[in-house]
Amino acid sequence: MRNKVFGRQLSRSRKGRRALIRSLIKALIANGKITTTKAKVKFIQGQVDKLVTLGKKGTVPARRDVLAFLGNDRKTTDFFFMKQIPVFKDRTSGFTRIVLLPRRRGDNAEMATLEWMDKYVEVVKKVESDKKESKNKKSKKE
Repeated sequence: MRNKVFGRQLSRSRKGRRALIRSLIKALIANGKITTTKAKVKFIQGQVDKLVTLGKKGTVPARRDVLAFLGNDRKTTDFFFMKQIPVFKDRTSGFTRIVLLPRRRGDNAEMATLEWMDKYVEVVKKVESDKKESKNKKSKKE
């Protein structure tokens, strides 16, 4: 019986689950979306929403808590606070969405994509590409 047993085990030890959570959340922050099994997506969605809510406070202790949760990865934490948190300033909840995909062919596992509700990655890439184009035009004119 599973009386008073909370959460999902995902066939891993406690340390393995923690490492899995960290790596999936870092990938989500870096890429804007991740594709994995439905169980893993549902497992980390609540953690991601809690991190965004914590990040919206903007205090030093909140930033330290996010940094500790991400395994002291300063680069990912800075990117999270500079790029993603400002996008959600008007939103109080529902920072991510789950998109169900067809089952995986090899083992018939349910697949899903976890992505941010408000896209920021495309805007950043577009601005960077515009800067590169303007530099190329200036060098061609000379």
